[in-house]
Amino acid sequence: MQNFTIITDSSSDLTPGLCSQLNVKVLPLSFFIEGKQYYNDPLNPQISHKDFYKQLSDGKMVTTSALNPEQFREAMEHELIAGNDVLYLGFSSALSGTYNAGVLAAEELNEKYPSRKVYTVDTRCASLGQGLLVYYACLERDKGKTIEEVRDYAESIKGSICHWFTVSDLYQLKRGGRISGVTAALGTMLSIKPVLHVDDDGRLINMFKARGRNASILALFNKMKESAIDPKNQTIFISHGDCFDDAKRLGDKITEEYGCKCVIGYVGPVIGAHSGKGTVALFFLGKER
Repeated sequence: MQNFTIITDSSSDLTPGLCSQLNVKVLPLSFFIEGKQYYNDPLNPQISHKDFYKQLSDGKMVTTSALNPEQFREAMEHELIAGNDVLYLGFSSALSGTYNAGVLAAEELNEKYPSRKVYTVDTRCASLGQGLLVYYACLERDKGKTIEEVRDYAESIKGSICHWFTVSDLYQLKRGGRISGVTAALGTMLSIKPVLHVDDDGRLINMFKARGRNASILALFNKMKESAIDPKNQTIFISHGDCFDDAKRLGDKITEEYGCKCVIGYVGPVIGAHSGKGTVALFFLGKER
């Protein structure tokens, strides 16, 4: 059987358990809190998610940084030397320069090792949407599929990975330049909760507004109800910005309706720095994004 390693980056927000279960290599992006650098490594976190979100809520300045080609080159070449070809499933190129850095490294290594294979897929996904695509790709790999078959499969289904999420902290969207200060203030006063998704090009799109937290979470469920493909036989991913009870409430509603498995994890610091505390996100296979 062909040996190959699936690599992704930590914007996939895979939990430690999923990283181990899937046998996938996760390259950590970095983030900065008040100028101090941390690596978003799911298997070796330098700061807990709870502590991260506390500092974010306290108004600490948080910024993020993409991976660079050298970091990719080192990780990919390590696999090639070990006898494994490489398939990289990367963070949406519309949201970060990370994927393009991976492409540059792959091109260089394909020239250096002409008899080997380094492939890349722009998932056009983020957070556990990216994680869900990685999950499905790993299932195909474990069926004994070739690296080309897994790459082509990932390309074929990435447009069906639906991302629906709502945020609680409108001021975090304001700090990220997504909405104006007036919109944030008015929305907070009226308890307006935006519902967003990631479109076919991997861009973040504000879709509509719900009045109140419960209504916004119900809107996520209704979007799944409208477009999910065979939901009873899916594994559903849900991520949250330190609001597990809300994520579980959504998961319980989905399980009650369809009897399917829901996996719940944190929105990691790289995505959470932009979406804020209180984010709830739902990921599933749908007829269209």
